[in-house]
Formats: sequence, C-alpha cells, structure tokens
Amino acid sequence: MQVDPAVIDAWSVAAPFWEKHREMIRQMFAPVTQALIEDGLIGSGHAVLDIATGPGEPALSIASVVGPEGKVIGIDPIPEMVAAAQRAKNYRAFKNTQFVVAFADDLPFPADTFDAGVTRFGVMFFPCPERAIREILRVLKPGGKLALAVWHLAERNPFFYVVSRILERYVDSPIPAPDAPDAFRFASPGKLREMLGEAGAIAPSERMLQFKIQAAISVENFWTLRCEMSDKLRKKIAMLSGEQLAEVKRQSLEALREYSTDRGMSFPAHVLIVSATKSS
Repeated sequence: MQVDPAVIDAWSVAAPFWEKHREMIRQMFAPVTQALIEDGLIGSGHAVLDIATGPGEPALSIASVVGPEGKVIGIDPIPEMVAAAQRAKNYRAFKNTQFVVAFADDLPFPADTFDAGVTRFGVMFFPCPERAIREILRVLKPGGKLALAVWHLAERNPFFYVVSRILERYVDSPIPAPDAPDAFRFASPGKLREMLGEAGAIAPSERMLQFKIQAAISVENFWTLRCEMSDKLRKKIAMLSGEQLAEVKRQSLEALREYSTDRGMSFPAHVLIVSATKSS
C-alpha cells in the first residue's frame, strides 16, 4: 500500500468543500451514477462496494436501488470524507449503508463479499490502479461486476477547462506524467479497459457516456463551487496577486456565461464507463 502524505493532506483540506457542495455534486453527476448502476448490474438485494466514496456518493444513491435487503459500503482513505459521508447517511436515516476508512489496494473485507464494485472518478487517483483493481476483484463474488467512471479527454469537458485554461495564463501548469494521479489519467479510450484485462477481469468493455452536467446555480456560484472543489485550482489561485485574481475571475465569469441557461449552468460532458466481470 503506497501512501503519499501530500495527496492525503490535499483531499483532507478539500473534504469540507465537497461536503458543502455534496447535494449539487450529486445532482451534477447523477447520470454517471446511473450509468454505474446499469453497467454494474446493480439491483434490489445486492451488496455493493463504492470505492473512493468521498462524502458518500454514489453510495447513498445506490443504497436506494439495493433497498433494505441490500447493503452498500463506501470506502475512502480520507477520514474527513468518511465523516462527511456518515453525517449524510445519518441525515437521511439510511440503515443499509456503512462508511469505512480504507484504501482501494488494501480492502478490509473477505473475498467474495460483494455483488458489484463501483468507483466514480476515483481510479485515476489510485497510487497503483492495477493493484487496486486486483484487490477489488478479490472482494467481488464470482461473476460480480466492476464498473468504473473516468473522464474522457479534457478538451471534451468544459466543466474542467473553462477556468483552468484561464488560470494557465497566469500560473505555470506542467503537464503531468502519463501515469501520474490526475483527473485525465485514463482519458484515452482503451487504457483502463486494457488494465482491467491485465488485472484478471473477464470481458472488459467500455462505452462513452455523453450527458449534460446540470447545476441550478448562477455563473458566480459555479465559479465558487468549481474553485473550492479542485485542490489544483485552489493552489493556483493562492499564487495570484489580488489584481491577478480579480482579472482571472472576470475572464472566467465571462467564459462561463456561454454555459449559462435560464435553469442554471449546463456543460456538455464526456465520460468513459469501463466495466468487467470477476471470473466464476
């Protein structure tokens, strides 16, 4: 198990912001959650593992699908995220959901425990994704399904690039190494699918999910949400002078208005849904 303290610290700092915007994040990425439910063949009575659950999603949405006869366990390596997920669970009085601090490559569960395992935008940040996939497969029941959601190319996702491209004019932004933890680590079609096969999964497949990221908020409030959600953006913004920050915000709000509608923000999005089966 590899642990980078800087990464843990960054996500710990981010946890209060993800909890603050939890409901909006749930709504924005509901189509991705639905795709994971479909490709994971998740249904009533199933036991499901949500890896990198953050403040409790998609675990809590999946809990409604599996019902009282099923169970969902969400794991995350960040205690602050797990605490936020627990608060969300308590607020909704869910009885079939549990949250645990754990790493994807060292799961505290017996083999053959879960009918399905999912992760929504988590696998890109695993220190060793192939080892984590093998560990997730270990805890799936024979014939169990694994479904993973990762971002497609950055240029196809203005949710990311509208603000980041403007910031890049003011702050150096080195291109990450091909296999460094990054939101677009598995953006190239086939890359994650091939890894699933190499890890021992059966019949790995991939599909492109095209949808709209909908956020019923103003342009200004989206700017705040986007900057608070992203550790990279927050760090870059902290490097700006007051004058630079004012200019970056002005340019960002102007660019974001292209995606503003009478119902709030709407961004075209492209996500890869990669799935496979554990051998029987």
